[in-house]
Amino acid sequence: MKHTLSVLVQDEAGVLTRIAGLFARRGFNIESLAVGPAENLAVSRITMVVPGDDLTIEQLTKQLYKLIEVMEVQDITQTPCVERELMLIKVNATPEQRSEVIQIVQIFRARIVDMSEDTLTIEVVGDPGKMVAILQMVSKFGVKEVARTGKIALVRESGVNTEYLKSLQAKV
Repeated sequence: MKHTLSVLVQDEAGVLTRIAGLFARRGFNIESLAVGPAENLAVSRITMVVPGDDLTIEQLTKQLYKLIEVMEVQDITQTPCVERELMLIKVNATPEQRSEVIQIVQIFRARIVDMSEDTLTIEVVGDPGKMVAILQMVSKFGVKEVARTGKIALVRESGVNTEYLKSLQAKV
């Protein structure tokens, strides 16, 4: 199972290296990693997607807390969250195919950010599921390049689980 960890750390040189080293020494892979300033200038938020069972993640969390710079670790996998990712996709698009690609882009509420005679570059922002879906749709045109940020996430203060709401809408 993939777990999403939200880690607050002191914004100091080398902290990311120490965290990555901790994972590497234990043979764990980080599938997605996003780092940026948090609400306080002296604090950074690291959002990681890590494969592993609950026991493994519990052990990793304990190891993270042993690092002096780590202030808080949350496994937000089962917590209602707002999750987003950014992806740029460079797609082959001949003049004949352009209108079909643009239609797909509009359906996914994405944007064309660059264009050449035979390619379109698409910017997509959304949850990880949206990234997979649009990639599937444009793959028939030929994907030349893809660049993705890691997932970022914040816990929903409302506690509303949007996945639950989506399941209710699907039944209607």
